[in-house]
Parts: sequence; structure tokens; C-alpha cells
Amino acid sequence: MVMREALGADTMARVRLLIYNIRYATGTGPAFHLPVPGAGYLRSSRQVLSQITDFIKHQDPDVVGLIEVDTGSIRTGMVNQADFIARSLGHYSTFECKYGVSSVNQLVPIVRKQANAFLAAPRVRGERFHYFDTGIKRLIIELELDDVAIFLVHLSLKFRHRQYQLRYLYDLVRKAEKPVIVAGDFNTYWGDHELYLFTQAAGLTSANLHGLPSYPSRSPRKELDFILHSSEIEVNRFEIPDVQFSDHLPLICDFTIHQRVRQAA
Repeated sequence: MVMREALGADTMARVRLLIYNIRYATGTGPAFHLPVPGAGYLRSSRQVLSQITDFIKHQDPDVVGLIEVDTGSIRTGMVNQADFIARSLGHYSTFECKYGVSSVNQLVPIVRKQANAFLAAPRVRGERFHYFDTGIKRLIIELELDDVAIFLVHLSLKFRHRQYQLRYLYDLVRKAEKPVIVAGDFNTYWGDHELYLFTQAAGLTSANLHGLPSYPSRSPRKELDFILHSSEIEVNRFEIPDVQFSDHLPLICDFTIHQRVRQAA
């Protein structure tokens, strides 16, 4: 992994994490809903994908978590968006369909190529795929780095299912032997209080201390996207850039891990 700078003997170097729901690079605006509402999901734009790629490359992240990425359907002309962006960054990519191996969605064209993905420096390995036992979107990707485990999620649109999924996430976090980050699109349409009991029980804090909204990108009103971290992790910088390539805004977080605190825990 490319570290930003050495910060002394007590900490590892600073790491930049970027989380982005790119909505399959289908773009935004009124045209997305023509000729019928949601029709834009069937039309991916190579121009939008290039704009997203250029934006991510300009941020120079060490690790990227992508939500709603197409891994090579007819919508994209068989282009794997995760690989496309990863090659531009010089990163390694890992991805998986977000519906689970036994889901009927695995049989549906386009839908079976809808995935989440991690992009990271070429020598980073250690990915694992977990699956919620409820909801339609079930994938959890765990990326284990030297000093941190990062879980990437896209939670259910249904409140009840989200609560079951948070319980499952709690069990994963409690089993982790390293400092933890849980990040992604949590679909918390009922407000961030949905996460209160989960974060308190799991010992996690949001990097977005001011509760800045990330959705919809043209006029953000809701905080749907989160980067949650354990106490050993210090957030040095958090930003939600105002870019409208997707219906969500991206999250950027620079963080360090205090090794002495982690080792003493």
C-alpha cells in the first residue's frame, strides 16, 4: 500500500480512503428518467465513467470502495468498470455480485453484473466475501490490510432488513483482530439515528462528525453514506466533494492508526 507520509514511531503513515456509490456510471439529471422513470439504469455512459475515473485518480487514494459498479454487462458494452478504474489508478481490484451466490438475481442479465468493489495498491491482498442472511443486497467485502480491516457494505432499502444486517455486521466487527472501518451506502433514509445502537455497541465513530449529507448529489439532504471507524483510528481529514457524476456524493477520509494503542488493547 502507498502510504502518504511517515508520522512518527507511534503511528503508521496516513492512508486515504475514498468511498463512492457511482450508480454504474449511468449519470444524473432529468434524462435519467426518460422515457420512463429509472430508464437510465439501462444506459451506462463511457463519458461518465471516464469523469469518475479522472476524479478518483486526481484524489490519489490508497484504497477505494465502489458501490454499484457494473462488472461487464451489455449496459457497459461488456466493460468491467472496477477494472477500468483500477487500471487507471495502477491498483488491484476485487469485486463480487452484491446479491449473493444463491440469489435469483444471478440469473438476470445486467443485474447479475451489479457489484461492489475494492481498489487498492497492487500488493494488497486479503479480501473475504461475507453475506447477510436477509435483504436483497447481501454482499460484505472485507479487505484486510496490515493494520486495519475495512468492510464495504450496501445495506437494504427496507428498515427492518437494515436492522438485521447491522446485527450481522456487529458480529463481524467484534470478531476482528485489527482496528476496523465499516463503510459504504447504508441507505439510512430514516436518519443517522438508525445507526446509534450499532455504533455504540461496536465501538465505532463516524468520520463525518458534522453529519454532512451525501444524497442526492444535486441537492444533498440525506446522510446515506458513512465511514465508521474504531477508536484506534484517528481521522486527519474528512471531505465530501461536490461532484455530480452519480446520484451520491463521494466520501474521502485520511486516517492514521495508532499502533501503541492497538497493541495494548
